[in-house]
Amino acid sequence: MTSTGFRRTFAALSVCSLALAASACGSGDDGSSGGKTRITVNCEPPKSAKVDRGFFEQDVAAFEKKHPDIDVVAHDAFPCQDPKTFDAKLAGGQMEDVFYTYFTDAGHVVDIHQAADLTPYVKELKSYATIQKQLRDIYTVDGKIYGIPRTGYSMGLIYNRKLFQKAGLDPDRPPTTWEEVRADAKKIAALGGGTVGYADYSAQNQGGWHFTAELYSQGGDVVSADGRKATIDTPEGRAVLQNLHDMRWTDDSMGSKQLLVINDVQQMMGSGKLGMYLSAPDNIPILVKEKGGDYKDLALAPMPGGKGTLIGGDGYMFNKHDTPAQIRAGLKWLDHMFLTPGKGFLGDYARAKKANAPVGLPEPRLFTGAADATDQQVKKANANVPVENYQAFLDGNQSLQMKIEPPDAQQIYSVLDGAVSAVLTKKDADIDQLLKDASGKIDGILARS
Repeated sequence: MTSTGFRRTFAALSVCSLALAASACGSGDDGSSGGKTRITVNCEPPKSAKVDRGFFEQDVAAFEKKHPDIDVVAHDAFPCQDPKTFDAKLAGGQMEDVFYTYFTDAGHVVDIHQAADLTPYVKELKSYATIQKQLRDIYTVDGKIYGIPRTGYSMGLIYNRKLFQKAGLDPDRPPTTWEEVRADAKKIAALGGGTVGYADYSAQNQGGWHFTAELYSQGGDVVSADGRKATIDTPEGRAVLQNLHDMRWTDDSMGSKQLLVINDVQQMMGSGKLGMYLSAPDNIPILVKEKGGDYKDLALAPMPGGKGTLIGGDGYMFNKHDTPAQIRAGLKWLDHMFLTPGKGFLGDYARAKKANAPVGLPEPRLFTGAADATDQQVKKANANVPVENYQAFLDGNQSLQMKIEPPDAQQIYSVLDGAVSAVLTKKDADIDQLLKDASGKIDGILARS
């Protein structure tokens, strides 16, 4: 899942038929068209997203003007990748030359031999060394490079500064441990009037997603390093469920309504009735634009626990049938569109500000070193949101261990939903038995994969 729970992306999948694959979804055998190198790419914003679509088209036109020997054919899609059709497109030869993937797709695409090896060409990608190593490593399998990160996010704690003040808490000193989260949630809930101190998801696989994030924050893992066994029946896993149980039943700081999903929690936060919940920075503009929140009241803290956080994001991989010329053209396109600090589709902050898009959120944060400094400087110069509200997140999350979602994530999340929902709806839930049962089911999922 992405930070929103449903991978909020700009695009819509246009699935071509097999008969039209060569002309509509892929390039010619040699990747050439009229003497130019032709590449197909996906994740173009749909026409319904007029501003983003216009920016994307502007950037493609500028790229083609700069590189008159390259012809870019973009396909729009929403979402950028549809899990229901993704494997079928790969197997059917319908995938674009340069195609969008989630971080969790990298190993799978390589395993089924559908990705081009970029290792001999990546030195031609000017920005590659400026990308955070932990993100680059996601697309590196057995020492070979198969993809290029485009964005990345990490989970943190969104909180309501106004409620913190009302509860006598310092909004500039958010909780950094789960013990502090519990104590602060109790004080916020004591304000009454339907105010909830802390909320969490527990349905539609989202409870399992947040269990994973909370387990990472405790220093635990969902599966073993070799991906063969569940590792949730541990002191760390027990601590996650016990903490939720105690906030729900002992402290009464999570409210009586449970089996919540992301929209429920966002609505609570946007209406000013929720103190804290786990998410990533991209939730903040949703809370303002769609749920009635105010930027000045919304702040972001590091993931409590201090040991780890769940990261996600996306990038591009290259079709195994791509020619060397197409790979080189695709890398140049990525440099131009997404990987030049302060410029391009995601980095032209001045353009975004003019379009009244939020500028100044702490993520996505793709670069490191001088490139990161440049990107952050341009972002800050064009900020139209209160960047000081996110400083704690910026300072704290960078030191945490970053972990991506487990293999077979959605199936595992479905299992973990049951454990999370049980402790939030049953006062006498047996945590030890819940973890034991969930471990057995996860072991079965891993054995079949």
